[in-house]
Amino acid sequence: MDEQYEVLVVEDDVDTAQYVRTVLARRGGMSVTVVHDPASALEQVAQHRFDAVVTDIQMPGMSGLELLVELRSRAPGVPVAVMTAFASVDYAVEALRRDADEFLVKPVAAGTLLERVAALAAEGRRRATATTGAVVLAVGAHPDDVEIGIGATLASHRAAGDTVVVLTMSGGAVGGDADVRRREALAASAVIGARLFLHDFPDTRMASADGLIRVVEETVADVQPTVCYTHSRHDRHQDHRAVHEAVVVATRRVPSLACFQSPSATVDFRPDRFVPVDGFVDAKLEMLAAFTSQAHRDYMEPDVVRATARYWSRFGTGTYAEPLETVRAAAAVGGSPGAGTPAARVQQRDEGVVA
Repeated sequence: MDEQYEVLVVEDDVDTAQYVRTVLARRGGMSVTVVHDPASALEQVAQHRFDAVVTDIQMPGMSGLELLVELRSRAPGVPVAVMTAFASVDYAVEALRRDADEFLVKPVAAGTLLERVAALAAEGRRRATATTGAVVLAVGAHPDDVEIGIGATLASHRAAGDTVVVLTMSGGAVGGDADVRRREALAASAVIGARLFLHDFPDTRMASADGLIRVVEETVADVQPTVCYTHSRHDRHQDHRAVHEAVVVATRRVPSLACFQSPSATVDFRPDRFVPVDGFVDAKLEMLAAFTSQAHRDYMEPDVVRATARYWSRFGTGTYAEPLETVRAAAAVGGSPGAGTPAARVQQRDEGVVA
């Protein structure tokens, strides 16, 4: 094979985890990441694309079957093998009902384990390379920035079959508990099945020259986006402006770049594109509802979110829209070129284009 298969193993029994790692890595030449609980597994799939996942059923906190449901939301298309020490028909039926790709009964012979997982990883790699939609990268300074600005647009991208990656530069410690906000960000991304990259730049003290450009460049090299969204330069928040400056530099080879509106945007925010998001506002509201620690902020209220989207639609088509300032537009902003989805039918004004 040209590249190692990337496999995630979720197993709370240390001896079993070591056995699976040894078989897949030494005999199969695979790159194996082992975690011992479902929460760690979800963190891994939020940050990395795996070709296959192998998970036990009996684990504390969350069963392997419950994890399977979460994986289908957060890592769509990645094949999953479920292992159990109980050769029960009920277990097998339940695993298959929840869309497991393989059902393995412990102890699993090394040859069988390698054969089954290699086949799943090959299928996972095929699915990943067969994707024809756009790859969308949305960059925000803090948890909930991206969801507030273009949550419905991102939901529209996912409905069109596009891959969506959210890059958040800080844990938002100034606005609340960073660990809580990180968990909320993971939950919000899971609503639409987006990948999430979280970093630890200091909240309210970001500078574009202080590592931001490098992190965005590394993410661009990893996910190869064709469309990128980030903050506008017309914003009172210094972190938003710093992220904007970093993204403009780091995404210089990305065909399309547009800027979304934040609650702290100034009156100089001059959108020239309006993404129709009819049918996707509810998904945006579900994403925002994940940020319970920020529910006290008026701009998170469902009525305000709907009213804002309703207002911007007056410049485009449909009942609801999200506004964008265009930086580059080599392809259709808000959807795959030629895609017949609401987000692909973006309206553009003749005046006020932001270069």
